[in-house]
Amino acid sequence: MIDTKALRSRILDLAIQGKLTEQLPSDGTAEELYQQIQAEKQALINEGKIKKEKPLPEISADEIPFEIPSNWKLVNFGDIMWNRDSERIPVSVADRKKLKKVYDYYGASGIIDKVEDYLFDKRLLLIGEDGANLLSRSTPIAFMAEGKYWVNNHAHVLDCYIENYLDFVLYYINAISLVPYVTGSAQPKLNQDRMNKIPVPLPPLAEQKRIVERVEEIFRLLDTIDKAQEKYSADSQILKAKLITAGIQGKLTKQLPSDGTAEELYQQIQAEKQKLIKEGKLKKEKPLPPVSPEEVPFEIPENWMWVRWGNLSESIQYGYNAPAKQSGRIKMVRITDIQDNKVQWNSVPYCDIDEESINNYILKNNDILFARTGGTVGKSFIVDNISEEAVYAGYLIRTRYSSNLCGKYLKLFMESDFYWKQLRQGTTATAQPNCNGQTLSKMIIPLPPLAEQKRIADVLERALGALD
Repeated sequence: MIDTKALRSRILDLAIQGKLTEQLPSDGTAEELYQQIQAEKQALINEGKIKKEKPLPEISADEIPFEIPSNWKLVNFGDIMWNRDSERIPVSVADRKKLKKVYDYYGASGIIDKVEDYLFDKRLLLIGEDGANLLSRSTPIAFMAEGKYWVNNHAHVLDCYIENYLDFVLYYINAISLVPYVTGSAQPKLNQDRMNKIPVPLPPLAEQKRIVERVEEIFRLLDTIDKAQEKYSADSQILKAKLITAGIQGKLTKQLPSDGTAEELYQQIQAEKQKLIKEGKLKKEKPLPPVSPEEVPFEIPENWMWVRWGNLSESIQYGYNAPAKQSGRIKMVRITDIQDNKVQWNSVPYCDIDEESINNYILKNNDILFARTGGTVGKSFIVDNISEEAVYAGYLIRTRYSSNLCGKYLKLFMESDFYWKQLRQGTTATAQPNCNGQTLSKMIIPLPPLAEQKRIADVLERALGALD
């Protein structure tokens, strides 16, 4: 997937440094444009439309954010922008509810409502005056307002003496970090005085237009990519689900006589379990009910069979409850230590556990862990690459199974729509959804012979990998 958000940020960085367009001698210089702006500003002062303000300090060498082309000029924000905050008249929430919804009503994050009357009827730049967005570049805090609209007291209303400069300033403010100019952290605020002192690059007007056109052209392309990726992502997930369903129905592989039958495999697994019970290594459990015809959701090949998960597993066991520690005798894997279907062993903490209990909770390669509560309930993970001794935490369930089963096939089943349907039927719907070992034990699963399990896992691994 293409990271279009990072690309947009990079394009803005290049644009505001003059690296996205060519500097042409025919453009003239920013100094000429700056003098034109100052003349326009003085004319407005003479007409009484704006007040004469105290001159802003010169930009020091320490404040220069980056090098700019030789025909550009670095200026104070307040030298070229005209703040129209004093004209704005906020509308209360109660008043807004009484008005007919006709015109846009802006706040710090954009359009928040509509009102019957309007205050501004001109294309102006709005910059958020307060809020957490001021401390991050993840969300734009500058936006253009057009048409007829009101603005509340959470956004600065800004005009420019040279109107076409607004678009460049919009991109510039959304490209830089405003942290040096913001006051407060709990309630971040960008006041007018600090905003006026932001150093802003001023290109010649002709190049400003080329920059804006180029950025808009690239952003339109990135918008198209976003739409395509969004559609592909949704289609990709649907295709993955269909592939897994086809796999567990026996539609992706051939059934070979040399594989034997699932019945033969099942009897072999049961014989193993009885041997372990006699040796005292497993506890004898209450028999599970046979799979009824009403439970079977689809047809499977003749040499397969429907079985319950509990009849395939050697054990389904809850994890160990103990506080996490920075050091200790043994590590303890938690739900949060499992990312992208892998245990992040470097982040796994330690715990205190007595020696007698370790054998009950020790993890082995190919164990399957199952999240039994919270937002990840039902998620499953195959344990591999164990680098040191580890147990597993109480919000997890471990299922251990015969070596005559393919762990990857079992894991793929636990990603199928059929698995999730069974899980939802057995999940307790509360503020913290949870699922117990009985739900997992009673699940039915289509069982192929071992050789075909491996072929299904290989085919799906290649297909899903290609999609990713």
